[in-house]
Order: sequence, then C-alpha cells, then structure tokens
Amino acid sequence: MALEFGVIALVLLAAVLHASWNALAKTSDDRLVFMALIHIAPGAIAWAAIPFVAPPEPAAWPFLIASILIHLFYFWTLIYAYEHGDLSQVYPIARGSAPLLVALGAWLVAGEVLSVAESLGVAIVSAGIMSLAWFGRSWRPGESRGIVFALMTALAIASYTVADGMGVRRAGSELGYILWLFAVDCLPVLAFAIWRRRGRLREAFGPRLKIGLFGGLLTGAAYSIVIWAMSLGPMAHIIALRESSVLIAAAIGTLVLKEPFGRNRIAAAAAVAGGAVLLNVGGG
Repeated sequence: MALEFGVIALVLLAAVLHASWNALAKTSDDRLVFMALIHIAPGAIAWAAIPFVAPPEPAAWPFLIASILIHLFYFWTLIYAYEHGDLSQVYPIARGSAPLLVALGAWLVAGEVLSVAESLGVAIVSAGIMSLAWFGRSWRPGESRGIVFALMTALAIASYTVADGMGVRRAGSELGYILWLFAVDCLPVLAFAIWRRRGRLREAFGPRLKIGLFGGLLTGAAYSIVIWAMSLGPMAHIIALRESSVLIAAAIGTLVLKEPFGRNRIAAAAAVAGGAVLLNVGGG
C-alpha cells in the first residue's frame, strides 16, 4: 500500500525534527536531564489540551498503557546504551533495526503483509542505516555491551511503535490518543530524573532548561506526526521513512558539528532513498 505524497512529506518532516532533537542530545553533557526535559514540553501541552479533546475509546487504552510501559523500558535501555557505546554506534543500530522489527510486529499483531518489493525496501532501509554503525570506525574494548543495549532499544522502539499503531487506529480520536500518551508518559521519566539528581536540581536542570524544552517541542511534534500517519498507512512504511532521521542527523553533524560525511554515509543515504522508493512503488 503506497502512502499519499502529503503523508510522506509530513513523515519526512518528522524525521527532520527527530534528527534535530537528537543533534541537541548529542551536545548535551547530561543526557538523563535532557531526556527528562524533552518530556516536559509535550507533557505540559498535553495536560493543558486534554480537557478540550475527546479521550481515546476504551479499546485503545490497553495499547496506550502498553506503549507507556514500553517507553520506560526504552528510556532505561537507551541510557545504558549511551553509557557503554558511542552515539554514532548506538543511534544507527537502534533506529536502523527498528523498521525490520516493526514490519515483523505489524505482520504478527496487525496482519500487515508486505509484498516482496516492500519487504526488500524495508531491509535495504535498515541495512543502509545500520551500515553507519559498522563501517569506517575504530572499535573500543567493551563496546559489545553498547551493541546489546542498542538492540534492546531497537526492540523497545518497535514494540511501542506497534502498540501505538494499533492503539491510534482504535482510539476514535487520534489527537486524544496522542495527548494522553504524552501526558502520562512524561510523569515517570521526569520523576526518575528528579530522584537521580536530588539535592542539586537547580544545578542540573537550570542551565539545560531552555534547550531541553525546545528539544521537547521538536520530539513532541515529530512523534505526533508519526502516530497520526500510522492511522493512515502501514506501520513499516511510516517507520522506515521516519528512521531516515539517522541520515539527516549525519548531515546535521557534517554541516553544523563539522563531522566528516564520507563515502560510507553517501552510500547509506543512497540505500535508504532506494529502499524508500521500493516501499512505495512496490506497494502499488
């Protein structure tokens, strides 16, 4: 099933937003606090808007609750992945594995069957993204733990994506589902960060408040678009397009952070573009 052009454009916008907040995370000297702060902005907006929007239908709540619990697991695995591995390694593995896992989960849970061309497109997108983690880098002792946690993060990403895709299709109100997800999801993450930084909250949160809230607006907008898009099209298509954010992040790294782009990133970009074309042409 091919996506409409407008949906593709919005998901690619979500990829740009997602890459932008990850670029901010890369420059943060306290990722725990930063990740807590990026939950505040969408959470606060959600709590303010909830009284004016219809809540999700009862059939959606089991998926909403599952997504929130899986997000907590994702939060834990991502922190440990970054403790044991580099961002340039963890991020491509976690995000690159996700399209394949989402395609599998959507087939098992939602009955979404991809054509041969679509399946090949997903595989090419994932391979192109993950290649950024494997080629042209020097390996440090002990990085295997980072890889394990990155793969666990990928499993979490795929799991909450499928849960949200199933939930939003049953919600009756896409906006209601999105708002309740952000409203509840922000609470345990913020509470955990406050507990870990207790005794020095002003020192930990104060200097990072503005950039963290700005990052929260980016991530809130990015995932809102993705959830809405999954109510209109196959989950694997949406996530494969969204995970092109890894390449956008690489471009930001080159243009803003002055990192080398290189032939490997050019080849990865070509692979992701080709896989995205196969996904939509192969879907008819």
